[in-house]
This record gives sequence, structure tokens and C-alpha cells, in this order.
Amino acid sequence: MIIRTSLTSPFGRKARMGAAHLGIGVDVVPTTANSPDSTLAQDNPLGKMPVMILDDGRRVYDSRVILEQLDILAGGNRIIPADPKARIDALTLQALGDGIMDAGILVVYEGRMRPKEVQHAPWVEYQRGKLLRGLAWLAANRPDPKNVTVGTISVACALGYIDWRKQSDWRKDHPSLVGWLDEFRAATKAFDATLPPEE
Repeated sequence: MIIRTSLTSPFGRKARMGAAHLGIGVDVVPTTANSPDSTLAQDNPLGKMPVMILDDGRRVYDSRVILEQLDILAGGNRIIPADPKARIDALTLQALGDGIMDAGILVVYEGRMRPKEVQHAPWVEYQRGKLLRGLAWLAANRPDPKNVTVGTISVACALGYIDWRKQSDWRKDHPSLVGWLDEFRAATKAFDATLPPEE
């Protein structure tokens, strides 16, 4: 099986972390999305990463569906709980982590992808507001860092992405989340194994 993703994508990291945590062997093929010669749209018509290519040739995307596929391959009830309440809690936490990453990416892209003269500061602050509200909610409702689910994986990837891209000084603003991430890292060796490369 193959996962096509940039090694700097937080959503790609989610997929890589899920596979590593579950002990499922995948080949990671570094991929770009924004390059004119990218072939990513051949595997996902949306041209977005990550994409998982299964042994039978099927293409699975996005990161949420990839993590569900990985959970199925691992026998189920590993990172997506079978219990209905726990499942909804994990999926909701995943939605929060994904939303924080989405907002963080949009903040970065506004600065990196658009010429300075057309960058829109209110749009950046609107996205940063989502990110900051998400972090505040997490600090007030810390999930169990030793319960590795799609939710905690997503939140850890979100914190790691903000650490890397610096859209917020979350460590100063929410020190309780620093301890949470340290505990998650200790419980989930796949976190350090999937760190983005130095630029």
C-alpha cells in the first residue's frame, strides 16, 4: 500500500501517524499538490493529499477516510471506537483537530501563495480566530492523551503543525496543552517518527 503526501502536510502526517501507530506497513511517496506537473489529481480528482492507494488499486482519500480504512485493516476498534458514544466523541475531536489544521494552513497559504499586495488581513484574522478558539476549547477540555484515537491523533498533528509554522504561540497561551502533547508523545511513538523534515 502507498500513501502519497507531502512530508510537511499535517493531514498527510495524520495518515502516516495512524499507519505507524497501528503497525501497518505503507510506502510513503512524497508528493506535491501545487506544482503544475503534479500527478496527484490522477489519484484524487480534487488534487488534494493525502491519498492512500490500496493493494487492489483503489484510491482512498481524505485523511479521515484513510484513518478509517487503516482502523479496518487493523481489525477495527483500534483508533475508531466501536462504542457509539466514544466513536462520536473521537470523530468530533477529529473534526476539531482537522478544523484547526485547515485554518492554520489557510493562514500560511495567504502569506506564502498570494502576492503581498492582494493578501487580505481580515481573512487571515478570521482563520486565526478559528484556530485560537479551537485551542482554547482543547485547553479547557483536554482529552485523555493515552487514549489514541482519530481524535487525539488529529489534535496532536494540529499542535505539531502550529509548532512548526508558528501561527500562534499556543505553548505560552495554553501551557496545559504542552503537558498534554508531552503525554501523547510518550504514549504514541509514531508522533516523533512522523515529524516533518527540517526546511
